[in-house]
Parts: sequence; structure tokens; C-alpha cells
Amino acid sequence: MTTITVFKGDGIGPEITDAVLTILDAAHSDMTYEIFNVGAAEYEKNGALIPEEAFTSFEKNKVLLKSPITTPIGKGFRSLNVTLRNKYDLYANIRPAKANAAVSTPFPNVDIVTFRENTEDLYVGIEKQIDENTVHAIKIITRKASERIIRDAFEYALSHDRHKVTCVHKANILKLSDGMFLSIFKKIAALYPQIESDDKIVDNVCMQLVMHPDSFDVMVMPNLYGDIVSDLTSGLIGGLGLLPSSNLGTGYAMFEAVHGSAPDIAGKHIANPTALLWSSCMLLEYIGKNNIASRIRRAVDEVLSEKRYITPDLGGNASTEQYRDAVISHLK
Repeated sequence: MTTITVFKGDGIGPEITDAVLTILDAAHSDMTYEIFNVGAAEYEKNGALIPEEAFTSFEKNKVLLKSPITTPIGKGFRSLNVTLRNKYDLYANIRPAKANAAVSTPFPNVDIVTFRENTEDLYVGIEKQIDENTVHAIKIITRKASERIIRDAFEYALSHDRHKVTCVHKANILKLSDGMFLSIFKKIAALYPQIESDDKIVDNVCMQLVMHPDSFDVMVMPNLYGDIVSDLTSGLIGGLGLLPSSNLGTGYAMFEAVHGSAPDIAGKHIANPTALLWSSCMLLEYIGKNNIASRIRRAVDEVLSEKRYITPDLGGNASTEQYRDAVISHLK
């Protein structure tokens, strides 16, 4: 029996978490959960964004399933996602975007995996008020962080039968920071001659992704570009409700949906739990339960194909619970 830590988050977090855990149990995943409420609601109630016992649980179990957490814009506390990534050095954010035949989009052949460096760039959050009209924000790129995310991208391509890795950058303008990232990419790419490699400027990548998305395979990039570009890839497959992710470090792993907490629909029981469910499939594969992950993915595909019990974001009118029960009924 494997024990994992679960953060319920806020907004729609508790609803989709409950649905996912019910499906995992129905699939006989043989896991137990240490569940904690985290985020803005927890802070208002108990004065801590993440209870100390929640940190202790993650440090013991090493594996975390986290649902969305609200982050105030322009004020308030720092993103808890950033806090967790930095505290546990979860440096590799991996976001696979794969088209599903059951979800109609203009891009039926998308199959792209984004590797986003997770611990530095502008996300270090270093800003300085120069005067009342000027603010400086500091972008940090280091050789250590660049080398390990780029190497991980090539190792992933090698182990998952992928044929190309693309470096995404803005080295034409940021000649020292992104220039170093690109230089490191080229040196590491030379160690993997069996994998095709190329590089593209980030604005060109955004254009090419919506014109020729099937020309991309694995992409690797610094933090900010990864945040933006991976959301773009989610749009190609039908939205953030279909995009899972993992955050991997040395010894710790966090799996999360990349969409927000959607407070506008919280409590309405219409949230789509697919992204968190597919993130839990990545978790299952991480701990060696590949067969269970495959069964869940197959069940989701069948439910999406039938289009009978799909949530409003995908054009249906099913509740979160109806979708959950439909997935469970398709487990084989």
C-alpha cells in the first residue's frame, strides 16, 4: 500500500480532488491518502497557507497530488506553487499536451511535451522599486538549472521514443541569460545524436504552434516561456481542463492540474476533473502502477468519446459527479 500526500486546494479544488480520489479507489490503485486543506481559505481559517503537518506529510511520503490553489494577482501572498517548487527543488515541470479524438479541435495531431525549468528565471520574484515610476525585475538563469532541465528533456525523448527536442528562447535579445541557456542546449544536444534538435525564438514558437503544431515534439525552455507556451499547447487540445503536469526533483514529486481554482464556478459541481485525473495517472506511472494508469486513461477516453456525461467546458451538461461515475463505470 502506497501512501501519498494530497492538497485539496481551494475554489474547485476540493470538488475535483474528491472526484479523482474516488476514481483512484474504484480503479483499485492500492493507495492511501493523507489529505490537507491548503490555500487562501486555510489561511483565513487557521492563519497558515499550508499547515506545518502538510509539509511534514510530503517530506515523509515524497509524492504529492495537488489541486488548484488561488493566487492573488498583484498583491497578497506569493504563489504556493512557486513556494513548493523552490522549497523541494521541483525543477522539472513536465506538461504533455496530446489531442484526443473525442474532443473536436482544429489540431487533431497534437502530441507535444513541454519541459519547463521550474526554479528560476523571473519566478524568483526579485523586484526592486527604483522610484515611484520605475520597477526592476531580475531574471536569473544558472548553468546548473539549465543543464539538468535540458538533459532531462533529452533523456525523456530517448526513453519515450520521441524524435526531436526544440529549445525555446529569446537569445536574440537576452544574449547573456537566454544565450547561455541556448549554448548549454547545443552542447547537450551533441551528446544525443540519435535525437533531432533545433531551437526557436519564443515568439516564433507561438506562431508556429498555431500554424504547424505537428512539427513540435518535445520542447524545453526557461520558466516564464514554459508557463506561457504550455498554456498555448493546452488550447490546441481543448483547454487547460485537459492538461496534466508533473513537477519532479531529486527525491520529491508533485502532480497537479495546471488550471486555476476557478472560484466563479466553485460549489456548482460542474468543474472538469480530467486534468487532475490525468495528473494522477502520471503519478501512478511515477510509482510504477502503469497498468492502473492505462485503465483510467482508457476509461476517460471512452467517456469523452460517448459525449453523454461531459462537463460544460467541453460542451456537455454533466455534473462533476456524473462525469466521475461515468469514468468509474468504464473501468475494466
